[in-house]
Amino acid sequence: MNAIMIRVRGLSMRLASGGRGVDVLTDVSLDVPAGQFLAIAGPSGSGKSTLLGLIAGLDQPTAGRIEVAGVDVTALDEDGLARFRRDHVGYVFQSFHLLPTLTAQENVAVPLELAGDAGAAARAAALLAEVGLAERAHHYPVQLSGGEQQRVAVARAMARRPALLLADEPTGNLDSATGKRIIELLVGMNRRLGSTLVLVTHDAALAAHADRVVTLRDGRIVSDE
Repeated sequence: MNAIMIRVRGLSMRLASGGRGVDVLTDVSLDVPAGQFLAIAGPSGSGKSTLLGLIAGLDQPTAGRIEVAGVDVTALDEDGLARFRRDHVGYVFQSFHLLPTLTAQENVAVPLELAGDAGAAARAAALLAEVGLAERAHHYPVQLSGGEQQRVAVARAMARRPALLLADEPTGNLDSATGKRIIELLVGMNRRLGSTLVLVTHDAALAAHADRVVTLRDGRIVSDE
């Protein structure tokens, strides 16, 4: 029996919109075992990305608590959250979030350099080779296709071998063939590291790759299989 990597209890998120409160998430509870590949599915506006952001400590919930790797992230201050994300979490965004003034290799090296890794450049080069971009290491994001940029983003997210990898609609801006390659890459790297992967998607075909699919609708879990 694997240990629990993510424990969510009574999680609610209420946002002010046009002068009134909107419930984005309502009383969500969830356990994710270490090493599991979990897809969070559901239509647009169901609260998927909000849930992922809360797990990453990018936002504070209105109510409830979240433990990741035994740490109550809802109790950490900004500095504590930044350190926690740096040491434990890799995050892949839909829109890549690469730094435009840095080359592919420099982008991948950023989290390693922030952690004081003396071998950052060599590790970044090795990671780019692993995602099939050795030849593109010295290109800037603007010189790369969307699929290539997302592969750089995956390499950067995996740079510090995080125990938890979070991916928010990582194929949303890509054609289906490129998207399929990104998912295979995420799953392959995740399996090799033995880390936990939580993927947000509205695409049922992508969700089908996961060990488990939790479906949200109107901020509530409507199925878990």
